[in-house]
Amino acid sequence: MSVSIKKLQLFEATARLGKLTTAASELALSQSAASQALKELEASLGYVLFERVGRDLVITENGLKSLPKVRQIADLLDSLTLANVDTMSGVLRIVASATIATYLLPKLIATFVKIYPEVIPEIHIGNTQMVIDYLDKGKASIGLIEGPAAHKNLQITLWQQDKLQIFCPPGHPLAGKGTISIEQLQQQSWVLREQGSGTRAIFDTAIEQAGARINLAMELTRQDAIKESVKAGLGLGCLSQLIIADDLNKGSLVVLESPLNLSRRFALVTHKSSHHNTLTQTFIDYLTTL
Repeated sequence: MSVSIKKLQLFEATARLGKLTTAASELALSQSAASQALKELEASLGYVLFERVGRDLVITENGLKSLPKVRQIADLLDSLTLANVDTMSGVLRIVASATIATYLLPKLIATFVKIYPEVIPEIHIGNTQMVIDYLDKGKASIGLIEGPAAHKNLQITLWQQDKLQIFCPPGHPLAGKGTISIEQLQQQSWVLREQGSGTRAIFDTAIEQAGARINLAMELTRQDAIKESVKAGLGLGCLSQLIIADDLNKGSLVVLESPLNLSRRFALVTHKSSHHNTLTQTFIDYLTTL
């Protein structure tokens, strides 16, 4: 069986980028050469790695099983390349859920890049489910999520503490009291994050544990849209304390204390079968010592 490093790199890049043309460009290959190389790799392995659906390439089940091993080979090669190099360099691929990516990650990345100026961060932002999908498909080396999650192929390590807060506009009837009961929770309309987000999962779990049911007015994927909708009087909101801190200081939103358990832990997500290269492991160590 003849399997070259270049062909394995092409497979990994195609799985990560979702398009053979983009992967070929990253590896400085022509479209025809990349297509031929992928066919030769599949012939050598004895199974199909991708299926064409319309104009897209969709990785097969055998491809998904092989991808962690191929990424491990790539990481080992990176480690070998950097073994005798004093400077840390390369692309650091991170996928993070929205709150972390917006309110925590920029400062963390800025400090890390000051220490290692030759590192190039590549950051993707989505909800918790997207983070899990990216890690599972090998599109990123490190994931950061806000809500509870489990996956057979992924290692999920608890990281930093956070708390969700229920809030309303200052003119709301409950604003003067600063509290909300379970009965009042069920009487209000709500503007919340979408299903699949960590924030929504924590809120739904807390409501279920309280034996309550709420009136959902809107689901939105953007935190700023939720805050503006609450300010406009469309309902109550529930977001991380990190997101609404400035609004509380300005007096444009008011926190309502409730009996709900809205504490949570951010988590670090990595692939169980991946051997982390030097750059990835250094960033993981940096995060876990904060």
